[in-house]
Amino acid sequence: MPRPSNRARLLDAYEELLVSGVGATVTLDAVAAAAGVSKGGLLYHFPSKDALVDGVAERLGEHVAADVEALGSAPEGPVAYWLTTSTADAQGELTRTYQATLRLAGAGHAAARTALLEADRAWSAALEARIADPVLARLVRLVGDGLYLEGLAGLPTRGDTPALVELLEQVLR
Repeated sequence: MPRPSNRARLLDAYEELLVSGVGATVTLDAVAAAAGVSKGGLLYHFPSKDALVDGVAERLGEHVAADVEALGSAPEGPVAYWLTTSTADAQGELTRTYQATLRLAGAGHAAARTALLEADRAWSAALEARIADPVLARLVRLVGDGLYLEGLAGLPTRGDTPALVELLEQVLR
């Protein structure tokens, strides 16, 4: 596997620092050190902290676009895909980027708020494209979001995702 680019390593480091509790006050020096890149190398890719925020926001958009594409072609259907990935990705790259974006939005970064809004719209539209009733699509979305939140909070899984999928599939019929 090829080594990630310095840009990717910097975004990874920034996200890890944001998510690990350092928060939105993390310094450029700390990001460079965590990525193993010189501050000059960081400034080459991200000339300011706002540029780093924009990088995280763009990355979230890329992750969401890939997820929307997968949801759109999921052979198991939108309900099973949404609920299964909601419980399975609690430690994945999408989750880390999402959490980092939440922290940045909470600290008042408009680009992060916009990225979260765009992610919400993209996921909702993808579900509505495969589930005819928009209210039922929202119900599926909210159940998946609840499962995702349980995973983020580190709550024990109940193992009832297949039963939830079946119940929602019955409601959709």
